[in-house]
Order: sequence, then structure tokens, then C-alpha cells
Amino acid sequence: MAGAELRDAFGAPEILSSEVAYSGLVWDVVRETFRLPESEEPLTRDFVAHPGAVAVVALDADDRIMLIQQYRHPIRARDWEIPAGLLDVSGEPPHRTAARELAEEVDLAAADWHLLADQLSSPGGISETLRIYLARGLSAMAEEFDRSGEESGIVPRWVPLSEAKAAVVEGRITNATAVIGILQADLARERGFTGLRPADSPWPARAVHSREPS
Repeated sequence: MAGAELRDAFGAPEILSSEVAYSGLVWDVVRETFRLPESEEPLTRDFVAHPGAVAVVALDADDRIMLIQQYRHPIRARDWEIPAGLLDVSGEPPHRTAARELAEEVDLAAADWHLLADQLSSPGGISETLRIYLARGLSAMAEEFDRSGEESGIVPRWVPLSEAKAAVVEGRITNATAVIGILQADLARERGFTGLRPADSPWPARAVHSREPS
């Protein structure tokens, strides 16, 4: 309706059936049949079931952002990202997961946390909901985290926020979460970091993706 508030509308339709069509090493593919009022017949869709994730824009007192370079096999590339991780600990609040991932990936703690942005990574094919936090008041952890696998090859780099923004605009940084985080952080800085949402703000997208397939 014209003039209505622009806001994503979350809420599951009538789901007639739900099953795991393929069980993978990391992700499962779920097949669901459901009804929509705009369709005369039930619809069936396959999608990657994702537990959700968080990411962190860590910004220091000199307005430098912590970026990490990491190998990602599906794209055969070492892309530039911001620290991030899955919501894979049952009962852990998302902003606590963000703090844990910041420590585990780049050995940093933060005294000041705010919500920076919410992201639907690829809503046509994956159920991932991702929340990006802004972390400031940074300090180094007393001990470095012992990393393994791809994470053992993480390359951390402090980058001036203006330089990171230029890399986004020029197409040198293309990771979607990093792009959103960098641009949102730059906008927040322009606004003097006022009007940011609390780190524990409600997350409507999570409610409709927390149900396990039957």
C-alpha cells in the first residue's frame, strides 16, 4: 500500500511437508511444500538450511577496520572479509556469539557493541539470516586463539575505513557481508555513531528459521 512503512514481512506460510532432501558435511538441503495465497497450487522448493550467522565490524580509535583474508573453497578465492561465524551454540545470544567470534578469529575484545545491519544473504536459495555488529573500545586478548583448518591461514589487517570503502566502490572487496558492514560503518561514522540500535535488539528474521524440518 502506498505510503506504508518499508519493512520486510516475516512469517511462514502453511507448510504442508518438510524433509531433508540431502544431508551434507556442513549444510543440509531441505525440501518443503507450502501454500501461498497468490498460487492456486502448492509450491515445492529446495533450499540450503542454514543456522544463521553473525559478523563484526571492529573499528579502532583511529577509525581503522579489522579485515581478514581467508580461503573460501566454493569461490576458489582468498577474499577479504570481516570476522564472522555461525550461530552454532545452542542458547547463545547472537551478540555473545559475535564477541566470541571476534576473539576466536582476530584475538580482540570490545567494550562497546551496537547493531549495525541485518542481512538476508540469498533468500531465494538459502535460509541464512545474518546480523552485523559494530564493535568499538577494542583491546587485545591476553592469549591468542589456536586456529585450525582454513582459519589457520587467516591474514588480519587493520585498514583505514575510508580505504576499505574505496576498495568496495572500486570492486576490490566483493564479499557481501564485508561490503554491507563497511558501507554501514562509514554511514554510522558520518552520523557521529548516533542512532545505532542496541546489540540485543529483536531479530524478527530468526523466528521463522529456527524450526527444524520434520
